[in-house]
Amino acid sequence: MILLDGKNYSKKLKNELREEVDQLIEKVGIAPGLAIVLVGEDPASCIYVRNKMKAANFCHIKADLIQVTKTISENELLDLVYKLNQDDTYHGIIVQLPLPKHINEQAIIDAIIDKKDVDGFGIINKGKLFSGLPCIKSATPKGIMKLLEEYDIELEGKNAVVVGRSNIVGKPMAMMLLEKNATVTICHSRTKKLGEITKQADILIVAIGKDRFIKENMVKDGAVVIDVGTNRVDEKLYGDVDFENVKDKCAYISPVPGGVGPLTISSLLENTIIAYKNILNIK
Repeated sequence: MILLDGKNYSKKLKNELREEVDQLIEKVGIAPGLAIVLVGEDPASCIYVRNKMKAANFCHIKADLIQVTKTISENELLDLVYKLNQDDTYHGIIVQLPLPKHINEQAIIDAIIDKKDVDGFGIINKGKLFSGLPCIKSATPKGIMKLLEEYDIELEGKNAVVVGRSNIVGKPMAMMLLEKNATVTICHSRTKKLGEITKQADILIVAIGKDRFIKENMVKDGAVVIDVGTNRVDEKLYGDVDFENVKDKCAYISPVPGGVGPLTISSLLENTIIAYKNILNIK
């Protein structure tokens, strides 16, 4: 079994991104700008935002936190997004999810203009991804693809199973695997005989949000297993895969923490640099 070390690979990527940003600043005289909008004070969201800010600062990306109260109305939040769209100092915009229940998340995400949508969650970037057109790709699936590439894991012709059908991970993940000529099956909470399907997977990617849900009898011998889950139980973090019991069946497996999570952030920063170069027309 080989551990897919996203933590160390992310460090390597961030060093490369910082070097690229320094060269771009020297050439253009403008640093990439990232606006991070945080609604309320959800503890998990605050941690995620702090990690994003820290990583952006390391890469010399000018990241600004714009924090508003959880009582903000949907129209007020839309107005804020529209202002950020017009602000030339920002090349990327993130609205940290989840949002309070009185706000339509998709309406807010779709209000971000596509060229600044560095999460890749907006309808235009998702539509381009599904059409096979150049676009800003969702950070978590993009990070997973980079991790698979780093370990020289062949995807063409392989049977890939994605457990989870969210717009953020599951669906874009399936599209990116299809781009690499994998044969893709998407499973979800209503899938019958799930274990029989996952056991056929050469590549198994799990993003279902259930603590240690995937057991050893659901995994094929020699499979590549990517665990996207982050479930906090008794102050400890667990993935969606029962790591301790599954690991010895795998050729490769990503841990939680230290697997996919760090690559989501480095991919987000890479997307910010891509947006910056596109907006400033830098080849």
